[in-house]
Amino acid sequence: MTIVFLDALTLGDVDFDRFRKFGEVKIYQTTPADKTLERVKDADIVVTNKVVIDKEIMDNSNIKFIQIAATGMNNVDLEYAKKKGIPVKNVAGYSTKAVVQQTFALVLGLLNKVCYFDEYTRNEYPNSEIFTHIKNWFEIAGKRWGIIGLGTIGKEVAKIAEAFGAEVVYYSTSGKNNNSEYKRVELEELMKTSDIISIHAPLNENTKNLIKEKELMMMKDNAVIVNLGRGGIINEKDLAKTLEKKDILVGLDVFEKEPVEKDNPILKFKDKTLLSPHIAWTSIEARNKLMDGIYKNIEEYVKQSGN
Repeated sequence: MTIVFLDALTLGDVDFDRFRKFGEVKIYQTTPADKTLERVKDADIVVTNKVVIDKEIMDNSNIKFIQIAATGMNNVDLEYAKKKGIPVKNVAGYSTKAVVQQTFALVLGLLNKVCYFDEYTRNEYPNSEIFTHIKNWFEIAGKRWGIIGLGTIGKEVAKIAEAFGAEVVYYSTSGKNNNSEYKRVELEELMKTSDIISIHAPLNENTKNLIKEKELMMMKDNAVIVNLGRGGIINEKDLAKTLEKKDILVGLDVFEKEPVEKDNPILKFKDKTLLSPHIAWTSIEARNKLMDGIYKNIEEYVKQSGN
């Protein structure tokens, strides 16, 4: 049996050796689209994080099992895999704590102006006439925190936001969530009344371009919005237009196109934004849980298939 990891670089320094128990293991750090078929054509099991496995790949290879090294499954043609009888597995829930922590890292970084004060302390503070430096920042306590997407991650964010003393409200992107612990509001009310907004929703027909210029312009002055869901939920062109006209603070861990393009207009708003390169899921603990999930799924497949 041959197992191929197509984009191991996206998983970091994790343990691949244990997979040799199942047979030959081939590890590729990255795989461009024009190399995918060549690398998987003789594989029994393919492990992919973001490399696309489509109809053409499945029709021209001997793939028997596809393991997605993530929760999202949009890089695999699931309907065609089902038609071909190829099982596809993902790993869910491994990164909840990591994403929640990065949510608060972005929010607190923006609210407490961490980057600004660090730069000031290094460059200006030694010449200061007084022991401190006043630049307005506000506390979470007593503020309204609006959550877009109250799933597993959103609920954990809500608990911690409440511990900080915030009032939590949420908007259901599916329209089906009726969580009784928190007040459900429509998107317009959430945008207009929240001091802090965090996004924890998947990208789908309900959420693509959910937050456009109209919604962004509804926000309070100096309010914070962070996106830990998927790029494309906030329209980035509209966000850039809004940042030109309005004083809001923005934290992004995800982008419409990743890696972010050099000419993305968001990059120029250094004083109003705090950005990270889709790393909210990448804590050491989360990546180890992910690899444990991948191993378990492959082990179960091997047992069931009798290989």
